[in-house]
Amino acid sequence: MRAANICRKTRETDITACLNLDGSGQADIRTGIGFFDHMLTALTVHASFDLTLRAAGDLDVDCHHTVEDAGIVLGDALKKALGESPVDRYGSFYIPMDEALGFAALDISGRPFLYWECELASPAVGAFDTQAAEEFFRAFAMHAGITLHLRALYGKNDHHKLEALFKALGHALKAAVRPRDGAVLSTKGVL
Repeated sequence: MRAANICRKTRETDITACLNLDGSGQADIRTGIGFFDHMLTALTVHASFDLTLRAAGDLDVDCHHTVEDAGIVLGDALKKALGESPVDRYGSFYIPMDEALGFAALDISGRPFLYWECELASPAVGAFDTQAAEEFFRAFAMHAGITLHLRALYGKNDHHKLEALFKALGHALKAAVRPRDGAVLSTKGVL
């Protein structure tokens, strides 16, 4: 089974995640940030993963540490769950969300990188600081060891733009983590 349990405890956050890559889209997420729970649930469902995530953070300060550290934990869980088994490696997907269109492309390469292009007009969606979205995706990509490109191509509603990106990432991950028969997909023979 391609699964991982990760715990991370700092002075600012206490986060645990149980991730199963071969799940059915079951999400049980509690971060204390309603919109973020909604986004992580969307990612999980669209990736067809199973994810249980619990986060306690210094929300009296703001949501930044909780969101960023959740990205670290989820990235670590993905990397551990993948192990060394060959996968299809690449995934990309467009998601329309009402007036917004989001795009995600990724490479499970061992070379972490984030390209982020998403103009957000509002400082927050609910209790979620919109600036924290980029921090989540960066932490996730760096700790998962993936190259990740995310673009909100257009849209007016920040909720829709962010939801399109989380869902697009879910679909791109679903394609990229599919088990592959034979060797690693690389001209070098290794990632």
